[in-house]
Amino acid sequence: DISVSLLAVVVSFCGLALLVVSLFVFWKLCWPCWRSKPLTSNASNVPQSNSSAPTEVFETSEKKEVKENGKPPTKVLEAALKISHTSPDIPAEVQNALKEHLIRHARMQRQITEPTSSSRHNSFRRHLPRQMQVSSVDFNMGTDPILQRGETTTSIGRIKPELYKQKSVDSDGQQEDVKTCGKLNFTLRYDYENELLAVTIVKALDLPAKDFTGTSDPYVKIYLLPDRKKKFQTRVHRKTLNPVFDETFQFPVAYDQLSNRKLHFSVYDFDRFSRHDMIGEVILDNLFEVSDLSREANVWKDIHCATTESIDLGEIMFSLCYLPTAGRMTLTVIKCRNLKAMDITGASDPYVKVSLMCEGRRLKKRKTTTKKNTLNPVYNEAIIFDIPPENVDQVSLSIAVMDYDRVGHNEVIGVCRTGIDAEGLGRDHWNEMLAYPRKPITHWHPLVELPGRATSFDSQGSCSSPKPPLTP
Repeated sequence: DISVSLLAVVVSFCGLALLVVSLFVFWKLCWPCWRSKPLTSNASNVPQSNSSAPTEVFETSEKKEVKENGKPPTKVLEAALKISHTSPDIPAEVQNALKEHLIRHARMQRQITEPTSSSRHNSFRRHLPRQMQVSSVDFNMGTDPILQRGETTTSIGRIKPELYKQKSVDSDGQQEDVKTCGKLNFTLRYDYENELLAVTIVKALDLPAKDFTGTSDPYVKIYLLPDRKKKFQTRVHRKTLNPVFDETFQFPVAYDQLSNRKLHFSVYDFDRFSRHDMIGEVILDNLFEVSDLSREANVWKDIHCATTESIDLGEIMFSLCYLPTAGRMTLTVIKCRNLKAMDITGASDPYVKVSLMCEGRRLKKRKTTTKKNTLNPVYNEAIIFDIPPENVDQVSLSIAVMDYDRVGHNEVIGVCRTGIDAEGLGRDHWNEMLAYPRKPITHWHPLVELPGRATSFDSQGSCSSPKPPLTP
């Protein structure tokens, strides 16, 4: 019995404690809401209950003063609020809120009475940015008499022409697309007495690793574009990513021709038993970018990573001659130079394949002989095609330099194209041939990679060709 009674006492005590805690929590949660209700109700009832006799008398007197003196209604409201502020029945917070409400209401009434702009003006404002040409706007501002008196003015509201200048989207896009792979340091100086452009390749920094050892064997080739008549090459520096060259090269060129010349630096990784990998290139379009070259100018340039267009595959020299009366075109393959090594011996076995193309179809093809183990072959071989004068504008020539392989497929070293539908030098060479008939026109053409090429050029087309004969 004692244990049962003791258990009942404990349960009763716990229930009582739980009830007290719940009442305390309920009081804490609900008391702030109940306490704020009278304040809000007083604030909502103040404008209605504030109609006491002294204020009514004051408002009627103020209305008379407004009619006589023409004072704005805002002053009347502020004056009335100052009078009501002395009333002890209304808290200060409620009075401030009431004052702001009345002033805001008066301002809204004034804004409603202002004349609104017509729809014609709104439509003009909406269509103006589309019709206005920014380039035709005159941003020149006349001289302000205030400024003439020496007083300073702020630039707020002034039109700033620099904000309307459009950036070159093409150049920005090109800069974003080009990836860099290190920096090249070189110096430029022009010798006015001997008419020589002296270029010193100083060093390169942060080159990418091309060998499995985590290093490279870099060297630099330099051309003076566009003729590529002279090419120089630095020594190979073994196993380094920050080579120091300090080699000077001189190009004979007149000073007035420097504005039309470009410097082309090609950075390569040397490999004894395979083709040399191109790391990147630097092209200096404006030789006067730094100074007038009267003194030595030190230049740092980012090395742009090699692409399919920038890889130096070599050049080919050939001449074109057309006889309109006989309808005969003669292409003479003269020689090639600086071809890319395709064999593990560091050389190639090149021959030239010429195809007569019409609307993407190959009509005829001819080949030269193969020159063994050389990167600078000399051919002097003529290839003749019969083309009537009425079909000259419909055909083009595709010239491919191939590497002969006794076992396996023949590889394409590089290609070039000439014709009406060709680009750049290929089109110019063709037009010059047509402008001077019965006269051989000779030019150097750079080789580029065949777009989407396969491992064998002979596999393209409808018929296969036999292996070219070897020279005795």
